Amino acid sequence: MSTDMLQNRAVLQGGDLKVKGRVASGATASGEAAPADRDGDPVRSSMLGDRVKDNLLSRILAGEFAPGARIVETRVARELGVSQGPVREALRDLATLGLVELQPYRGARVRRPDTDEIRQAMGVRAELEALAAAEACPRLSAGELADLKSLVAEMAELAAAGRMEAYVQRNTEFHRAVIRASGNRTLERLWELLGPFARTYMTAAASGLDAGRIRRSHLRVVRALASRDPAAAAAAMREHSREAEELLRRRDAGQGEPCIDPTRRSAGASRAGRRAR
Repeated sequence: MSTDMLQNRAVLQGGDLKVKGRVASGATASGEAAPADRDGDPVRSSMLGDRVKDNLLSRILAGEFAPGARIVETRVARELGVSQGPVREALRDLATLGLVELQPYRGARVRRPDTDEIRQAMGVRAELEALAAAEACPRLSAGELADLKSLVAEMAELAAAGRMEAYVQRNTEFHRAVIRASGNRTLERLWELLGPFARTYMTAAASGLDAGRIRRSHLRVVRALASRDPAAAAAAMREHSREAEELLRRRDAGQGEPCIDPTRRSAGASRAGRRAR
């Protein structure tokens, strides 16, 4: 979730939360607590809690708070220039969303979802992305399609070089570009909420990915989008997601990722067999 999105969702006008030198919604730009935190008004206090929640949510989605990371109330309150009350309220809301665990005497941690939960979340995310692809299909400009192709080429280079953290970031950029091109803001918000599950999956599964397979899989999506056929775009995105799910299944089974695409291996084996004969 971008800083612009976070600021657009601000509830109170005039105040901005300052976090380590950057501005986010919730307190005055000087770092002082917003009036809602001082006057005891329960409505304003609740609105400030929402803004603190938005700030923490954006940091979780951006990976600043990784799965398993502890979120310290006092530290967050100090960074945002508010009391602990709105931070505590925000953490309770994030726990309700399933993004944070609240542990007695141990504080809050970003949840580390188990494999079944990741798979379920990825299934929901796949349907959101298929819908986004269908809706984005007639809207994408030639320039946006070229940008997607550039991201695909960069992802393949990063995977070949073993730079998996950078690859994961570019992969997220690719999918986010399709989501935003749909123009469906409700879909975008739901997709962003599933970000921590996707990041957990990608971090676990990215090592050893085949660069050629990555390139072919993403280019199929780009070609389908360029065809201006919404049904074909949705189908291509679903197939792309099924490949990701299969990769997760193979990881769980300890089989790892094949270095060569199975269809290419079969073709190569056939050619070798013909030469031998």
